[in-house]
Amino acid sequence: MPRSRHNVPQVRSRVVRVRPADEEHQVLTITGITGKAGHCHSPCPRCPWRKDAVGVFPAEAFRHSAETALDMSTHTFACHAAGAEHPLLCAGFLLSESADHNLAVRLRRLRQGKLEDVSSGGLDLFPTYRAMAEANGVAPDDPALAGTR
Repeated sequence: MPRSRHNVPQVRSRVVRVRPADEEHQVLTITGITGKAGHCHSPCPRCPWRKDAVGVFPAEAFRHSAETALDMSTHTFACHAAGAEHPLLCAGFLLSESADHNLAVRLRRLRQGKLEDVSSGGLDLFPTYRAMAEANGVAPDDPALAGTR
């Protein structure tokens, strides 16, 4: 099996849903990221989990992605910089409290261990999806955030 630049097996990914967030941004649902796909080791420069990256993505993107932070969700939050061709799990997401409640992440940790190679790099990150979404313009009472961790 071919390996990516991150030395992980390349998994054939497929976009199964596209939701526009604004004129410049969209949220993709991709199959093939959970399980054998890799993950980022630290948050990228425009990672939405970074407190210094507020406003990079529109509020609508956070409404669309909220399902990743539901208890026992099988949807994961991918790195925006990695792209759809070779998806990687987002380091900011993996470091958040929200990932601890995500079924896909929990199963991955059972199979592969705690993913000790993921680090904040000293960056100030949002602790939960809800905190990140609210900081980026999603109202606290928005139905999209109901049940998020």
